[in-house]
Amino acid sequence: MTCIGMIVPPAAGAIPPEPPELYPDLEFVSVGLGIPEVTPEGFDQVIGRLSDLAGELRAKGAEAISLMGTSLSFYRGPEGNAEVLKALREGGGVPATTMTDSVLDALTAVGAKRVAVGTAYTDPVNAALTRYLTASGFEVTALEAMHLKTVEEVFATTDADLIALGARAIEAASGADCLFISCGGLHTLPVIPVLEAAHGLPVISSATAGSWGAARLAGHSGRAPGHGRLFEV
Repeated sequence: MTCIGMIVPPAAGAIPPEPPELYPDLEFVSVGLGIPEVTPEGFDQVIGRLSDLAGELRAKGAEAISLMGTSLSFYRGPEGNAEVLKALREGGGVPATTMTDSVLDALTAVGAKRVAVGTAYTDPVNAALTRYLTASGFEVTALEAMHLKTVEEVFATTDADLIALGARAIEAASGADCLFISCGGLHTLPVIPVLEAAHGLPVISSATAGSWGAARLAGHSGRAPGHGRLFEV
C-alpha cells in the first residue's frame, strides 16, 4: 500500500480525517509542526523545521510528502512556497507538494476563474491569500473570513459555521464560478456536497484539495465519487 507523509500544523501531529476517509486504499503517516497561532508571526517560528520533519516522514515509510497547511505555504508568496517545496524535497528525498499547490491544481481542474473565498483567517493572512490567488491567475470576487487565530478555534468550527461562511462568500460575490474555503484545519468534507447542491457551484476546500493533491502526487487518480465535483474529474 502506498504511504503518504503529511506535515500538519498542530503539534499533536494527528492524521487529518479527510485523507483516510477519501482514500482508504492509501496509507498515511503524519508529524506535527506545532504552530503557536495561525498568523505570519506564528508561521515564522516553525517554518524552518520542514526539512527535518520531511526526513522523519521518510523514515516512517513515506513515498510522497505534503505540507497540509495552506497559509503555511502561501503566506510568503510564490517564492516562499518554492522554498517550502525545496525544503521538503531535500529533507525527505521523495516527491513533495504543498496544500497551496494542491488548491491551485484543484481550482484549475474544476475550471475556476472567478472565485468566492471563505477563510478562517485574520486580515494579514487574507491579504496574502488574495495576492497569491491573483498572482496565480484567479480573480477573487469576494472574501469572507472568520478571523480565527488559534488552532483550537479552527477545530471548534461546526458544519453550520462552514455552510454559513460559504453562503456569505457566494452572496457577496458577483459572478463567481467556484467557492474556495481556505484553511486546512476546517473539516469541510461533510459540507461540500451540501454547498454544491445549494449554490450550484463547485466547492474546493483546503482540506479536501490537499488530500486530493497528495494522493495524485503518489500516483493515485484522486477520484472519490460522492464527495463533490473535484472528486469526479
